[in-house]
Amino acid sequence: MHIEVSSLFGLNIYTDKGIYIGKINDVLLEVKEKKAMGLGVTKLNPEMFDTGKSGVVIPFRWVTAVGDVVLIRHLANRFKKSAELEEDVSISDEDEQ
Repeated sequence: MHIEVSSLFGLNIYTDKGIYIGKINDVLLEVKEKKAMGLGVTKLNPEMFDTGKSGVVIPFRWVTAVGDVVLIRHLANRFKKSAELEEDVSISDEDEQ
């Protein structure tokens, strides 16, 4: 997958099941290997993460698609609150921007 790093900033991240994760705020790069290692994510879905956390790093290997949003594999056991999720998670207008 070849994309410009700058095009990732500000994109929303969802699981492949459509659950909102957060918004990309940073990209972790491995300069010597010339590849992305992770995505720094903020504005986290409070249903998925402790509200005390300001952000998390999602490994780039979880990314399955990049377009208007970023899709990652749904890994229910990777997130602290994922077992409590309902199927319909709404996002506020602030997160959409």
